[in-house]
Amino acid sequence: MVKLPENLIKARFLIRPNRFTVVAERGGQHLTAFLADPGRLAELLLPGTELYLAPAQAGEKRKTVYDVVLLHRNGTFISLDSRLPNRLFAAAFRSGGLGAFQGYRQLTAEVRVGSSRLDFLLTVGGEKEAGLPGEGLPPCYVEVKSVTLVNSDRVALFPDAPTSRGSRHLQELMALRDRGCRAAVVFIIQREDALIFAPNEATDPLFARTLREAAAAGVEVYAYRCRISPVAARLSTAVPVKLA
Repeated sequence: MVKLPENLIKARFLIRPNRFTVVAERGGQHLTAFLADPGRLAELLLPGTELYLAPAQAGEKRKTVYDVVLLHRNGTFISLDSRLPNRLFAAAFRSGGLGAFQGYRQLTAEVRVGSSRLDFLLTVGGEKEAGLPGEGLPPCYVEVKSVTLVNSDRVALFPDAPTSRGSRHLQELMALRDRGCRAAVVFIIQREDALIFAPNEATDPLFARTLREAAAAGVEVYAYRCRISPVAARLSTAVPVKLA
């Protein structure tokens, strides 16, 4: 579980002047807020949609005095912070809540691989004692992707905008797999209403094709939906991944 800021305020979305800025309205006052999600979000950021904003930390030097944290639409809370999935993955790993990665005990963030940085490296770590769970496991590299788009059929889709960076990360994972490492990409769906996950073929056919190639090469593909509230966020359950 990851706690969210305690002092959230409600506001109504007005416009998005650029990828990282939104203007919202509260009590007749216009509030400018930082948006930590560069995706299109066209199906979410609609005029009048309810946003939850957090005041910036005291002492920070910045142009905006708020951060966009959540969106509430059709009874569903959706996180709009693309940094949150990494924190959710790390919290679930440390609590032992990720069955796919049992046996690993050490997590290292932001690992340089080739020309990229991958989100996590999982290793056995600790004392190597006979019979210790995880003994003999290869290092496991993990890339985490944030998902906010869910269509009317309740299929979570990634990406919602073309991402050459995402395809490059998959290529790096395939290269690591060829070297005998374990490699995985984990899609964190920052909402609870998704039933399955699939690559967004229509938006980024290159990423979809590369994801299928990666899976065929032994890169593990997982997707988890989240339970989001104005108080906290946590990984909920795994959802099936549909690559075809």
